[in-house]
Amino acid sequence: MRILTIDIGKGTQDILLFDSSKLLENCAQMIMPSPTIIVAKRINQATARRHPILLNGVTMGGGPNTAALRRHTAAGLAAYATSEAALTFDDDLEAVKEMGVTILADDEMPHLTNLEVIELKDIDLAVIRQSLDAFGVNNRFDALAVAVLDHGFAPDISNRLFRFDHLRKLVTSKRDLFAFCYLAHEIPDYLNRIKAVIKSVRVNTPLLVIDTGVAAVLGTLQDEEVIRHNEQLIVNVGNSHTIAFNLVDGLIKGLFEHHTGMLNATILDLLITKLAQGVLTSEEVYDGGGHGALVVNRDGGEPFIAITGPRREVLAGSSLKPYQAVPHGDIMLTGCYGLVQACALRINDWREEIEQVLRGKT
Repeated sequence: MRILTIDIGKGTQDILLFDSSKLLENCAQMIMPSPTIIVAKRINQATARRHPILLNGVTMGGGPNTAALRRHTAAGLAAYATSEAALTFDDDLEAVKEMGVTILADDEMPHLTNLEVIELKDIDLAVIRQSLDAFGVNNRFDALAVAVLDHGFAPDISNRLFRFDHLRKLVTSKRDLFAFCYLAHEIPDYLNRIKAVIKSVRVNTPLLVIDTGVAAVLGTLQDEEVIRHNEQLIVNVGNSHTIAFNLVDGLIKGLFEHHTGMLNATILDLLITKLAQGVLTSEEVYDGGGHGALVVNRDGGEPFIAITGPRREVLAGSSLKPYQAVPHGDIMLTGCYGLVQACALRINDWREEIEQVLRGKT
C-alpha cells in the first residue's frame, strides 16, 4: 500500500510517499518550505509591489505569514481576509481587524486595481502531485497522513492554556501516544486547524492526522538505540515549539511543552531533569512562557534521553549529553516515519505490511 505522509512545521513541510512494495530508503521524499513560509513570501512580494491583498481559503498555521501581514499593513497597504482565513492570525477577529485587516464575507471581492489574491491552506495536494509527476513518480496513494500543531480555537482564553488542557485531557484519558492520532471522523470541533486541513484536501482515502510533536516522538522510537531502552525521555526541539515525553514501556509518564525561542541548554536541562524526577509543575513551565507540564507517575527514574527536531542545537553543551536520534538514518523524516507508524496502529489491516517495511523487510 502507499501512504502519502506530510509533516508540516514552521520551517519545512517534510513529505514521504511510503510504498510497502519498496525499501524505505527508495520511497519518494521531499523537504520543502513550510506553507506558512510560502504564504509569507507571497505577502512580502505584494508588499514590495505596493499591491493590496485578499487572503482567502481556510485557517492554517501562523508564524511567518502573520509577521508578513503585519509588515504589509504597517506599510499602509490594504489587506482583506475572509473570516475563515482570518482565524489563521488570531482566534479573535477583532484582534485581526486591529492589525489593519478588513474582514469580508466569502463571496465579497474588493474592486481594487492590482489586488493580489492569496489562498491560505496547510496542504496543497495539487502541487505535491505535480511535483511527483515531474519526476515520473506515480502520485496515487491509499491513505493520507498529516502532522500539524493545532492550538485549538480559544478566542476567550490563553491559547497556551487551552492547548495544554487539550494535551492533558488526552493523556489522562489514555496514556498512549496513539490517543493523539485521529482519523478524520474523530476530530474534535475545537481543533479548527485540523478541521481546515480535512476540508482543504477532500480525499476519498483514509485520512489520519496527528500532532507534530507526537509524530516526531513516534518516529524517534524507531531509532535502533532508542528502542533498546524501556524508559525514554524524548525531546522534539522544533522551530517554534519544544515538546518532551517521558515514556515507560510505551506509556506516557509525563510531558511538557514550551516555546523553543525561550529555551537554551541550561533551561532545557533543568526541565528535562525535573520531568524525569517527576517534580516538574505546569505552573513552572507556563510562568516561563511555555504551555505547561503534566506528571502522571511521580516515581523518579533514569530515562534514556534522546533528542530530535530542527532546533536540536539548542541542547549543544547540555550537561545531560542527550542522544541524537536518527531513525532509519534520516533526521528530517522523523515525523513522517511517525505518521507511517501511526497508520500501522490505527488501520489494523495494514499493520503487518507496514511494520515489515519499517523493520527493513519487503
